[in-house]
Amino acid sequence: MHLRRVLPYGLAAALALPLAGLSQGTALAATDYQAEDALISQGTVASNHTGFTGTGFVDYTNVRGSYVEFTVSAASAGPASVTLRYANGTTADRPMDLSVNGTVVAPAVSFPATADWNTWAAKSVNVTLKAGSNKIRATATTANGGPNLDRVSLGTPTDTQAPTRPGQPSCSDIGEDRLTLSWGASTDDVGVAAYDLYEHGNKIGEAPGDTTSKTLTGLAPNTTYDLTVIARDASGNTSPASPVVDCTTKPSSDTTPPTAPGTLHTAGVTSNTVDLTWGASTDDHAVTAYDVRSDTTVYKTVTSGTSTTLTGLACDSPYSLNVVARDAAGNVSAPSNTVSFTTKACATDGGVPSSIATLSTGWTIAWGTYWMPDGQSALVTERDDFRVWKLTKSGTRTQVGTVPNAVTTNGEGGLLGVAVDPKWETDHYVYFMHTAAEGNRVVRMTYDGTTLSGYKVLLQGIKKNRYHNGGRLAFGPDGYLYVSTGEAQQPDLAQDKNSLNGKILRMTTDGKPAPGNPFGNYVYSYGHRNPQGLAFDRNGRLWEAEFGNSSKDELNLIKPGADYGWPTCEGSCNVAGMTNPKATWNVSEASPSGIAIVRNVIYMASLRGERLWRIPVNGDTESVGTPSAYYVGTYGRLRTVTKVPGADQLWLSTTNCDNNGGAADGSDKIFKVTIS
Repeated sequence: MHLRRVLPYGLAAALALPLAGLSQGTALAATDYQAEDALISQGTVASNHTGFTGTGFVDYTNVRGSYVEFTVSAASAGPASVTLRYANGTTADRPMDLSVNGTVVAPAVSFPATADWNTWAAKSVNVTLKAGSNKIRATATTANGGPNLDRVSLGTPTDTQAPTRPGQPSCSDIGEDRLTLSWGASTDDVGVAAYDLYEHGNKIGEAPGDTTSKTLTGLAPNTTYDLTVIARDASGNTSPASPVVDCTTKPSSDTTPPTAPGTLHTAGVTSNTVDLTWGASTDDHAVTAYDVRSDTTVYKTVTSGTSTTLTGLACDSPYSLNVVARDAAGNVSAPSNTVSFTTKACATDGGVPSSIATLSTGWTIAWGTYWMPDGQSALVTERDDFRVWKLTKSGTRTQVGTVPNAVTTNGEGGLLGVAVDPKWETDHYVYFMHTAAEGNRVVRMTYDGTTLSGYKVLLQGIKKNRYHNGGRLAFGPDGYLYVSTGEAQQPDLAQDKNSLNGKILRMTTDGKPAPGNPFGNYVYSYGHRNPQGLAFDRNGRLWEAEFGNSSKDELNLIKPGADYGWPTCEGSCNVAGMTNPKATWNVSEASPSGIAIVRNVIYMASLRGERLWRIPVNGDTESVGTPSAYYVGTYGRLRTVTKVPGADQLWLSTTNCDNNGGAADGSDKIFKVTIS
């Protein structure tokens, strides 16, 4: 170890004036401390790059544990912001632990690449200092060492206090296509900058922070909207979601439906597609859309023209389709003629669903499923009742316990994912993600094959909200636990590599960040809105399904350190440094949850889309073939799909009892799907 001790530069002068009169809870005035004047372990003072301040900077030795320690003094206890000015001319992140007086207060803070060694950037972390002398240490956590460190500055803490929850919303001036939404004002220590307005978890508008109402337009007549409000401050902190209000627009005064579309024709039938054309409909106002249907199940909505190519069809399957026209008032025409056809034969690679049968009934929001190592039974969680069940291959289910400390969010939170330790035969550990009072947690319990016991929190600090809580767990071939987390309706968290939200996390079974993680913390990938499905293919690669907002849902191939774009991108985009999905869907056709892989084919359960998507992987490449859909509209909202060990079969669960489905408790089912 090499230590270099220099009395901090101008210590008396630098500290005495800025700290004079500092009271409890008052922020420190900005004060700079040069790294070359601090205590250095395994680093050298250098000046071979430009743009530094003072007389030089610290070049960390490329080893784990090298550090720079600053000694500062505060007149009284209080919060402060520590800003580190650094440069990193490599492509590798160089994370560091930030400690105050020997306690790590910010583990594995990311110090990503700057343009070159002459380009300096700033990283700020909030800390609390005691009265008197304090030691602030920045310690490298990987073998790459730390970045070049120029100085630290103490200043006013960045705002981390979220606004209070907005008051109960209400609706007024309700019309056919509009309403005015009002709510109780939120408060904030700095000030509310804006209110975000959500309908069932999708942002549909926003209002300035000094207002408490907003007129929503472009709504559908005679439609119920489930509305909540979230307050946001200028720093991006968001409040919990307000209570819910359900508001129903008035029926339209236009009661005249469009005429029936003209003759429907088919052409170009393939194994997965068909070309459709029909005659135009007329309306006393205007036709706004055509729905291509099977009976009353909508396969596609066409908003322009009188032709379309319908994709995503199941191969070697019979279809009977018609078309109806709609106007702005929601009036629906009589259907066109019905056309019947059979898609062409299936490609043999990977197999297709050949049969489906009910395995088990009586469920209420069966959310997570994970097989035991013997492949004879699985653990299944119920989201809102916090119950855990053992379900056998024969369909026999037995409750094994509940997960303590779980709470609901009246939305998408509760008891979510489950995973069984690969070493369960010796340690009997199982893992859950659930919503708790303070946020979302990853916890570990003991399961002896009959009963759950014990409870240990492995990771908390994952923010929660009514929607966007993530929750899927999966063990990878490397033996580490992968965790999907939503951005808790705070989109900016998805791009913050020091936040646990909007991420896929990778951790050890004792709750530590897995070795080799790209940023030295829990984060494996980032830029996610609400990641749901996780599955590993035959090459050990991780695939993920993700809810979009209002435009596109995604299927992603996950790589360590990659940025998947949210909130800058929803679906594919051309933004440098952001990774595009391998497939996308309109949200009305998917809203995906669980995924599973059988014979190099990805199966994706869809909630709003009410169908099971089949997406073949193109060999061992990073591309996928044409998706096709099964069971469209037949079984309702499909939540979790899981491969049956040792068989070309899937278990497929519904969650029609959730707040979007509205079915009675106990109405959900688990199906067995055979692939052949």
